[in-house]
Amino acid sequence: MVGMIFAAGLGTRLKPLTDTMPKALVPLAGKPLLQWQVEKLRGAGITDIIVNVHHFPDMIIDTIRQNSGWGCNIMISDERNLLLDTGGGLRKITPLRLSPQGERVNEPILACNVDILSNIDIPSLIARYEESGISQLVVSDRQTQRYLCFDEHHTLCGWTNMATGELKGTDGRHLAFSGMQILSPEVLARLKEMQESKFSMIDFYLKVMGEVELKAYVPKDYRMMDVGKIDQIEEAERFAKSI
Repeated sequence: MVGMIFAAGLGTRLKPLTDTMPKALVPLAGKPLLQWQVEKLRGAGITDIIVNVHHFPDMIIDTIRQNSGWGCNIMISDERNLLLDTGGGLRKITPLRLSPQGERVNEPILACNVDILSNIDIPSLIARYEESGISQLVVSDRQTQRYLCFDEHHTLCGWTNMATGELKGTDGRHLAFSGMQILSPEVLARLKEMQESKFSMIDFYLKVMGEVELKAYVPKDYRMMDVGKIDQIEEAERFAKSI
């Protein structure tokens, strides 16, 4: 399984830190955010990882090289000319999915956001995917304004914005997306069919949800934190040390 870390964002909510560094390198308890994610994937046995870059891209590339990828084979997807959002970023990496020997890899991808910390047991998530062969979206019961909707079979059927009342698809059980997912080769192949270069994963999921299965994965005793604001750094450091 290949890992993908979305690290290309501008990190505007983390200003002024991100005026001089990319969000991925914001330090947290002595380690950059990117290192926390790489080590989490490595601990689950995922050592082939793709990282996309846009904001201060060379700083990220240099840090990875200086640290020998923290023990992983890290490939770079360079978006410095155009920030592609999560869906476009994942679509772009298909040519980069190569083994260290240079052979094309046709296997699932576990993708996650660089700025979301959690206590998720990734090996259990991988086991669920391997048992079913069906793409898994990590979701939870946390309170938010926007939810993915799942039917009685735990299959994605829609999306809703509680603040505006907007509903796309059909309603169902409301679960909040965590930014982590395992996508099967079948679903990844559908990404190539998207005509836009820049789009979100949510837009993609809503487009294909009636044609491919996308299942809800609700981790046990799940705790997560989005390190999105400058005033959350101290709290995020305590959280990172607790997981």
